[in-house]
Amino acid sequence: MQTTEPQTEAARSTGAEPAPGAAPGAPGWEELVASALLGTDRRPPAGTPRGPAAAGALLDAAARRTLRRRAGLRPGPAAVPPAPAPDDPRSALPEAARRRLDLLLAGRAAPAPPGGRRGVVPDLAELLPQWLAMADERGYRAPHAALPALLDAARARTDLRPRALALAGPRGLWLAGFNPDWRFALRGRAGGALPDPGDAAAVRELWEEGLFAERVALLGAVRAWDPAAGRALLAGGWAGERAEDRLMFLDSLRSGLSAADEEFLEEALADRSRNVRATAAELLSALPGSALAGRMAARAVSCVGPDRTAAEPTIAVEAPHECDEGMRRDGIVAVPPSGRGERSWWLGQLVESASLSCWPDRFGGRTPEEIVALPVADDWRTELHAAWCRAAVRQRDAVWSRALLGAPSVPPATGPGTSSLAERAQLLSTLGVRERAGWVAAFVAAHGLSEAFQLLGVCAVPWAEPLGEAVIDALDTARDAGSYPWSFSGVMGLAERCLSPSAARRLEALAAAAPEAEDAAPGAGAYWSEAFRRLVATLDLRALMRAELDGAPPAAV
Repeated sequence: MQTTEPQTEAARSTGAEPAPGAAPGAPGWEELVASALLGTDRRPPAGTPRGPAAAGALLDAAARRTLRRRAGLRPGPAAVPPAPAPDDPRSALPEAARRRLDLLLAGRAAPAPPGGRRGVVPDLAELLPQWLAMADERGYRAPHAALPALLDAARARTDLRPRALALAGPRGLWLAGFNPDWRFALRGRAGGALPDPGDAAAVRELWEEGLFAERVALLGAVRAWDPAAGRALLAGGWAGERAEDRLMFLDSLRSGLSAADEEFLEEALADRSRNVRATAAELLSALPGSALAGRMAARAVSCVGPDRTAAEPTIAVEAPHECDEGMRRDGIVAVPPSGRGERSWWLGQLVESASLSCWPDRFGGRTPEEIVALPVADDWRTELHAAWCRAAVRQRDAVWSRALLGAPSVPPATGPGTSSLAERAQLLSTLGVRERAGWVAAFVAAHGLSEAFQLLGVCAVPWAEPLGEAVIDALDTARDAGSYPWSFSGVMGLAERCLSPSAARRLEALAAAAPEAEDAAPGAGAYWSEAFRRLVATLDLRALMRAELDGAPPAAV
């Protein structure tokens, strides 16, 4: 093979001189480009006569030159291969469950049926969260081939992310590092395995050198392992953290909050960030025995107490006239939201932050039920009861929650407790699972489903039998009344997700088309039959999914 003297770097980059191996006198790339631009009549390539043959000669020379250029390219440096995916020691899914996951992921983005009618086919998109929860409870790992679709599903729906990422495990996080669309997975998790909370050296190293997401995850893990160790980790470099980071870190103290955290939180009341101060005050008020709760109680009882001038027992309210420095230091926000009066705004914050234990003594030893039943002078009842509701939820006080909820059979607008369904839902969350389900079942039996949607949403899944029976009875009553089922579409959707699969057998009788009453909406019976058949199909499919995950699907469903 012929060789030539090495070319300069500039010549190689422009192609002005022949490349190694080119025939002597062969035109360079720049010369060929110039001939093409000016035309072969005006500037034929070197060694080519003018005339019709010049154009063909130019193309031939360009083709040869291109081939030489490509053949002469030197390969670039080899890319560093990615680190191998980490091992995931969890068990693989049973084959039937693996196929079910593929179907659920494929059906999550199915187009809506024409006309808006779902027919009797279960909604796979709504079953995917339940499947993920059951798979995570059993400690399975996702199939490798399903990881891209699983990460796509988690990207599209934030409510799926915790369960989907748990199933994807370390291999899913590894894969997410190669696709910018899946960066959310790396933001939400540390991006790798956290050190053992008991390994002080490894914990300290990650805390001092890790990314923010890693530090948040680490603090949560240490806090769950030993609340005191988590608090000590946080206190070590507290002053040097950014305000937004301090706020996020402080929020981690909600898990395992106890009186031991009070000293640290009291110091945080003097933080330079208003949001940090407010969060610290909220956490302290959740500790009924804290000094802040005592200070707030002293202020609150000076504003709320028995009306000595009334003929019958009555609550008198005198809202604060100013928000002093001490109140602001204890987390009271001085400026109210738009449309809210200053004095009522300050009063609500005082009462919700005060320990609920101060009120029985203030009202002569009355119980919470008796206090809540007292009339409130000057139209302060709604404001006062709303603040007591927030206090009961914050302090997780079931006794006060029961008093503010009132009897489920009493119409909400006339009972002694709160009439707000949102407040009732929050109060219910402080009760035990069985008591909560029983209260909502009695509410549904007394008032039907029209006002029960928010209350049903806070009940544990699957619904306990009394609650499930009450919902089915109410749906049956609504059908007999001749209304359309889409008036209860929200409740029907909840029932598909929350009813026990064992309820399917009773629902089969309701799925049969019934004769329509004369005053019923046209075609309502057929719509109800369709809705009940879809509900039965969904409950049966949920039972089948559970059996598949347990490795023993039934022969027939």
